[in-house]
Amino acid sequence: MENYDFTEGRIFGPLIRFTLPVMMALFLQSLYGAVDLLVVGQYAANEDISAVSSGTMLMHTIMALTAGLSMGTTILLGQQIGQKKPDQAGKTIGAAIVFFTIFAIVFSVLMFVNTPLLTHLMNAPEEAFSKTCSYIRICSGGLLFIVAYNVLGSLFRGIGNSRLPLLSVAIAAAVNIIGDLIMVKGLRMGAAGAAYATIGSQCISVLLSLLFLKRIDLPFLLQRGDIRFNKEITMKILNFGVPIALMDFLVSISFLVILSIVNSLGLLASAGVGVAEKVCAFILLIPSAFGQSIASFTAQNYGARKIDRAYRGLRYGIVTGLCFGTFLFWLSFFHGDLLCRIFSHDPQVIQLGWDYLKAYAIDCILTAIFFSMTGFFNGCGYTRFVMIQGIIGAFLVRIPVSWIMSKEVPISLFHVGLATPASSFVQCVLCIGYFVVVRSDLERKMEIR
Repeated sequence: MENYDFTEGRIFGPLIRFTLPVMMALFLQSLYGAVDLLVVGQYAANEDISAVSSGTMLMHTIMALTAGLSMGTTILLGQQIGQKKPDQAGKTIGAAIVFFTIFAIVFSVLMFVNTPLLTHLMNAPEEAFSKTCSYIRICSGGLLFIVAYNVLGSLFRGIGNSRLPLLSVAIAAAVNIIGDLIMVKGLRMGAAGAAYATIGSQCISVLLSLLFLKRIDLPFLLQRGDIRFNKEITMKILNFGVPIALMDFLVSISFLVILSIVNSLGLLASAGVGVAEKVCAFILLIPSAFGQSIASFTAQNYGARKIDRAYRGLRYGIVTGLCFGTFLFWLSFFHGDLLCRIFSHDPQVIQLGWDYLKAYAIDCILTAIFFSMTGFFNGCGYTRFVMIQGIIGAFLVRIPVSWIMSKEVPISLFHVGLATPASSFVQCVLCIGYFVVVRSDLERKMEIR
């Protein structure tokens, strides 16, 4: 399980070999929610589908917040690896472990206590309210494992290793499938059974990652004394991570607002969008993988003062992402009913899900551009801009457009879904413009350092 040094040698080959395991890990991670919905859709009621859909969306919001904060660890660690400072890298990991443990405990308690309020804010259908509460409470009890998974993933990506997270999540995904079949199909536990299976599999993923961490050669020295609260390092992690986390959190909130709008349209619309969102989770994992990979690639080269290599990595990421995105657009727009049928057998739910999915198909092209660009900006440490463009897209475009479209008579989920590519288009324009503005300043920094 080699760790990639992105500061030397060829670019395209190592970048793709690093990205593919990231992509597969994201794919398997998406299976957690998708398998839940698939099994629930086949062996439980529409109320359980709605509960899993709403509950998963909320957990995705928390995971987005965690992933954003842990990206601060990826950036700082990657830059330290590029700068050849292994002693500082070990202290960074130790400080991150302490901070994220506290973070997980606090959020777990807050979510458990406020579950009814959160379910109400999502405007969950009355028929599915109690099951949604149950799903959220169970997942909040296992939040420590969800947070730990994201932090360990950020560690591995920072040192240029994307294969170990893939191996651990692959085993955990298999456990999750078995757990779903036992608890949902066998024990008829519905949404609650799906939640238990998900948390159990996340726990196994974390344990495996810790085991792998002990057995591989690391490009830094982690001592027991490093695992302590370090104010200076924690502030550096937060300086990089908070803007990304705030952006991811608010973007996820915007999708929860859209979910609330859709839930107000009735149980069938809620289930249809829930099915479409599961498909979208797979569609968007490709640009997400390139974004994460380019962030790691850029961070190492930024630390090594090789910004030209970072530019080339960005170009490779965009072009390759567009190739994937074009295929996914065709598949989602013209054959989305086949994709939705994987998660539901109700003809009305399938049709409504396909209508919503057609809008996301357009997003396949746009995200190939701006996900890679935001990964580049994150690797360079320009996380505040990433936050600003994400918030603009979410709250000045996505929510207003979806709300306006929801007032149409008759309602069209395709039109509601157009809010997402509209937001992505604006974000693409902002990213391209910022790149033009910041490029000369970035090159000047490389000369001064």
